[in-house]
Amino acid sequence: MAQEERVALIVGASSGMGRATARAYAEAGMRVALAARSAEQLEELAEEIGRGAVALPCDVTVPTSVEQMVDRVIKTCGSLDILVYATGTNIPDRSLEVLSGETWEMMMATNLSGAFYATQAVLPQMRKQGRGLIIYLSTGAVQSPDASGVSYQASKHGITGLAHGTFVEERENGIRTSIIFPGLCDTPLVLKRPTPTPPEIMEKALQPQDVAEACLFVASLPDRTCVPELQLLPSML
Repeated sequence: MAQEERVALIVGASSGMGRATARAYAEAGMRVALAARSAEQLEELAEEIGRGAVALPCDVTVPTSVEQMVDRVIKTCGSLDILVYATGTNIPDRSLEVLSGETWEMMMATNLSGAFYATQAVLPQMRKQGRGLIIYLSTGAVQSPDASGVSYQASKHGITGLAHGTFVEERENGIRTSIIFPGLCDTPLVLKRPTPTPPEIMEKALQPQDVAEACLFVASLPDRTCVPELQLLPSML
């Protein structure tokens, strides 16, 4: 299928890796649907991208909001070929000593449950088409545990189970999944660290467009291929 005939939904498109991926997909000729909570940022990006880009404000922690958003993509664009789940959050007070049950639930809702809701919402259209690709953006902390906090790491480990389990159940329907594990990347999420990362370290970090290129690579492969996991790390750290 030609890139210009494909419709990609990027959840978490308002900033960071999601925003960069939306730009990369649009430049490759895809029509992009942009989802996040910030309507203003989405509208700005949709205007910048042009080419029929659609801005769809959505709260991924609310199943009905996700369902309505996906319905609008299909009604507006006519199909849905690719889902990129790029939404993710973290908090400064992340250690077990201060982590609360409320904060744990918030982290799970945003980083993991939202990915589940989005996955469930896109599957009927992908089954109907007989094809589909779901890309989940995770973290290199899954392979190399760090001080990013147990709620963050647990939610991102959960993404692995969601992705691989979905592929096993849906591959006969032509649906593929892929998880990308980026290392340190210069995104707004870094600003939520309890201790600022030194500038000399951030100079060596990945850039959002690096992750976007990885998402484009996976999406550019033929339907007969599958990239279950892809680790992307800074070469100098």
